Amino acid sequence: MISLVCLFLGAAGVLVGHPFDTVKVGVCVPSSVVYSCEMLGLYKGIGSPMMGLTFINAIVFGVQGNAMRKLGRDTPLNQFLAGASAGAIQCVICCPMELAKTRMQMQGTGEKKSKKKMYKNSLDCLVRIYKKEGIRGINHGMVTTLIRETPGFGVYFLTYDVLTRSLGCEPEDPYMIPKLLFAGGMSGIASWLSTYPVDVIKSRLQADGVGGVNQYNGIMDCIRQSLKKEGWRVFTCGLTSTLLRAFPVNATTFATVTLFLMYMRDREECSIQDSEPQSVQLQPLQPQTQPSSM
Repeated sequence: MISLVCLFLGAAGVLVGHPFDTVKVGVCVPSSVVYSCEMLGLYKGIGSPMMGLTFINAIVFGVQGNAMRKLGRDTPLNQFLAGASAGAIQCVICCPMELAKTRMQMQGTGEKKSKKKMYKNSLDCLVRIYKKEGIRGINHGMVTTLIRETPGFGVYFLTYDVLTRSLGCEPEDPYMIPKLLFAGGMSGIASWLSTYPVDVIKSRLQADGVGGVNQYNGIMDCIRQSLKKEGWRVFTCGLTSTLLRAFPVNATTFATVTLFLMYMRDREECSIQDSEPQSVQLQPLQPQTQPSSM
């Protein structure tokens, strides 16, 4: 059941947010000019996140929940640690997915009309990269992805926990859903703000070599060149479109998952309560144990 929820969230989130991501990549990666203003052009590379985000959502919320159970106490620190562990593990899917997405988004940029497309689709992109460079090739940008996702998801779940507690998101609250939406949206914004400079470098490294020429020799070289050519503002390029995407997508994601888990928990409690009278009827004359001591 949770897989169906993740499928719905992944698809809805990609459809709403992908155009903003395409704009962000186009702004952040140098020497890329998008001449076409057609709406469909903003959905270039959508296949990869459409396939990957279902699994990513399932991994993130599954790992975070299991990590919290292992840690035992529900504290802000444990929320951060559980979120960070989820962020690190999902990089196995996230890195190749974003590599294919970025390469597809950059394909044909800087040209009024691309004569020949290098990749047919996101899957073809990954297959071609694998044939040419192997496992290392499809995991290009893994280090920067880990640096971004590990603390980013820690901040993500920590912010949501703090906001839902401070806002008092209780089931009987008539304003619970708006509060959940606000907490989820702000969690997404906080997560991106905490690691956005790393995302800029990751996007540049993953887009490097699309035109056949490699500009950077590694992470530090990319940072040096970017700072030298564009100054410190380079680390905020495309931030506006990212934040515009982050709020609605993460508001919907967190609110839906939270409401679904509350619904499943209520169903479990109802089934337990329905089964309790049967056991009580077996010993109707047994005296009650001291309830006042609880």
